[in-house]
Amino acid sequence: MKSRSASGGLVYSTDSGRMCPVCRQPSASCVCSSAKAKPATDGVVRVSRETKGRAGKGVTLVKGLALDPLALMTLGKQLKTACGSGGTVKDGVIEVQGDHCDRVIEALKAQGFVVKRAGGQA
Repeated sequence: MKSRSASGGLVYSTDSGRMCPVCRQPSASCVCSSAKAKPATDGVVRVSRETKGRAGKGVTLVKGLALDPLALMTLGKQLKTACGSGGTVKDGVIEVQGDHCDRVIEALKAQGFVVKRAGGQA
């Protein structure tokens, strides 16, 4: 029989949602998440369009955001809503379905980010 500490303990609670496996606190009030280093960036958010590996369907990629995962998901939701499109957040990159580079750039500039268009497209 596995001990409770060996199995990682509580992962999800209906009262407080997802739990941190390290400090066993709700993810929103996790004390060990502040110890995690944010990804190193140069302070410039890069917006590009890509079709590679997507059967010819284009997506708009937003890279270089030094935000924690919760803030990144919130920003991703705002950008998807602004574009009227779907998408996801994977590995620190926001993906918005379709070619919405101009809308995404304007939305990010309005929030105070320094934004560059990447990928060599006009």
